[in-house]
Amino acid sequence: MFNKDKWSEILESLTANPFRTVLTAFGVFWGIFILVLLLAAGNGLENGVRQGFSGIATNSMFMWSQTISKPYKGLPKGRRYNFETEDVQAVKDNVDGLKYVLPRNRLGGWGGANNVVRGLQTGAYTVNGDYPDIINQEPMDILEGRFINQNDIEERRKVAVIGKGVRDGLYKINEDIIGTYIKIQGVNFMVVGMYKKKSGMGRDAQEAQNTIFVPFTAFSQAFNTGDRVGWMAVTAKDGYSITNLKSEVFSVIKKRHKISPEDDRAIGNFDLYEQFKKISGLFTALNIVAYFVGILVLLSGVIGISNIMLITVKERTKEIGVRRALGATPWQIRGQVLLESIVLTLVSGMAGIAFASGLLAIVNSILPSASEADAEVMFLNPSVELSVIVTAMFILLFSGLLAGFIPAQNAIRIKPVDALRTE
Repeated sequence: MFNKDKWSEILESLTANPFRTVLTAFGVFWGIFILVLLLAAGNGLENGVRQGFSGIATNSMFMWSQTISKPYKGLPKGRRYNFETEDVQAVKDNVDGLKYVLPRNRLGGWGGANNVVRGLQTGAYTVNGDYPDIINQEPMDILEGRFINQNDIEERRKVAVIGKGVRDGLYKINEDIIGTYIKIQGVNFMVVGMYKKKSGMGRDAQEAQNTIFVPFTAFSQAFNTGDRVGWMAVTAKDGYSITNLKSEVFSVIKKRHKISPEDDRAIGNFDLYEQFKKISGLFTALNIVAYFVGILVLLSGVIGISNIMLITVKERTKEIGVRRALGATPWQIRGQVLLESIVLTLVSGMAGIAFASGLLAIVNSILPSASEADAEVMFLNPSVELSVIVTAMFILLFSGLLAGFIPAQNAIRIKPVDALRTE
């Protein structure tokens, strides 16, 4: 029940020495301010990284052949081998839980020799021979035209989908690209689409836009790769982990190429799911550190409030003695001191939350939104959830009780006679 006299007394006590009260409250204000900003900064970094992974089939791995490091069944170590198109079907048939098993061949690469010509323009670009489903593993926005399709695969059509970086390098501004031809190592391919990558997949952002996709079958025919496969992109179904399935995939490949089951170096791989889990674990650790640092700073503020309340109790010794002599119970005295401590802590803490929220609103107004940001933005929408604010309020409430407990206990130990004798 609201007691006007009690709240008037609290207000009078806190404003009796306003400068001291403000300095004391600043410790709690700063602690909760730092806690909210640290948590928001951690979320901003996590949102930026997750934006880079947005749409990517994170439950995927990329694998390639390497030098065999152990002799097996009379075959020496140090020999080279290549994946083959039949390996792709064998993996599909023998490993349950896989959604995509896609072969890939590649020409060129960032920093390589010029391999693409259009008229008088030349450039060095990565050329991937892929299947249409690769767009589900490496998401991209189709800006013009279309992506390669199954008919392109079956009919071995020499068509190409170019990146935005390729278009900028080989074409004039506002020049139509659909239906034009580019020459890749002397072979003509018709451009049927242009894309922009949503993520660099850990690679240089410029390289991600400087790639040309052509049908896998047309690539094999045009560049005489036969049945060889340079890479495989493997994605697990929902409910399965590619990290757990990859040993089965490797086992199929090793059996087909007579590789020792213990040879862990014969197959190279990049496990995207494993890397994604490591990143998620890193942000969990950052949140723990943020809570730890923020609560330590907050605790220093609480200690300051506790010290000031001890001084306040000492200054009000005679007042407490008079109240005890007039019949005030120990719980009434204790409650008054605790309530003052809680009010001071909550007001300063809520001010810290309000100022932190205002600063975050300003930062978010400057940064791009999630819909506008691209994959290269590493800091996005720094914010804290409502549950964090509620938790912070409970921390403040507990802190207020903690700060006032010792002063309250000292207050009820004061004997009325001794208090009245105090000068």
